[in-house]
Amino acid sequence: MESRNTPAPFRFEFDSTNRILRAAFWDVVTDEDVTSFYRMLAEHSVALDPLAGILDLSDVTSFEVTVHTIRDLAWSEPAMPHPNRPRFIVANSSHIFGMARMFEFEGESTRPNLHVVRSPREVWAILGINEPQFEPLPAILDSNRDFSA
Repeated sequence: MESRNTPAPFRFEFDSTNRILRAAFWDVVTDEDVTSFYRMLAEHSVALDPLAGILDLSDVTSFEVTVHTIRDLAWSEPAMPHPNRPRFIVANSSHIFGMARMFEFEGESTRPNLHVVRSPREVWAILGINEPQFEPLPAILDSNRDFSA
């Protein structure tokens, strides 16, 4: 497998009011990208202790992630601790939605509150939030705010 010379096609954001960690992918997504993302998600989850997590795959143009990688990640330790906290995968493409449902099914014993949905509106309805305010994660981590309260 060739290594990518460009930055990975994902970013992290955080809503400090509601303590929601959101990640979004775009363009082409590979096994290497999701594996790297999963490692970074674990680090950010420890640092920020989010009350909910969202992975938005709405802007992905090609999902080149193997079933093997999806299963490996689903069977691994959850990147976000506290299994009962809600987590969401937003997938509007049928192929990606199916892969997300496989991840949900394979990891349901350690992620019982994972929801695979088609749009962010469904996430906000489940969480009971109207207008979350996300900031890019580097700005959050560079600030002196205390999110552990």
